[in-house]
Amino acid sequence: MNNRSGNLVLVGLMGAGKTTLGRQLANTLQLDFYDSDQVICERTGVSIPTIFELEGEEGFRSRERAIIHELVQLENIIIATGGGTILHEDNRHKLKKNGYVVYLHALPHILLSRIQHDKNRPLLQVSDPLNKLQQLYAQRDSLYRDTAHLVIEANDSCINENIDRLSTIFHHPNL
Repeated sequence: MNNRSGNLVLVGLMGAGKTTLGRQLANTLQLDFYDSDQVICERTGVSIPTIFELEGEEGFRSRERAIIHELVQLENIIIATGGGTILHEDNRHKLKKNGYVVYLHALPHILLSRIQHDKNRPLLQVSDPLNKLQQLYAQRDSLYRDTAHLVIEANDSCINENIDRLSTIFHHPNL
């Protein structure tokens, strides 16, 4: 991996497995793990749906840009980003410049089966969540691909296979 900061960044739509994979990979590699959405919640003391309700999506995205700017300054960490992080060009640039970006690609119907009962997804609190996921996929897939150094199919893949694969790619100097 050619990346001066030693960071691994996971991008993809909600439900792709960024947090689950990131947390387990960080444990395997003995690195610090940050979920950008979780950092926002910790800093504000409220949930993402509450931020969306009070500040709207743009208010949330502003907070997200600030957290991404802060996280990419760190070294040798694993970052799981929120699904919409790549919408802002500055975020895409910073993530790619300061980390090895992996896109966990999964199709909308697979994602819905994983997260359909999760009330912490404000963008999916609509009458047709599959249609919404299909719209998000259409809007974001090319941005994820343009930002990523590697695309991993996360539809049915075993998390342990992805941990093994990324552990091999992400050669940490202390291992």
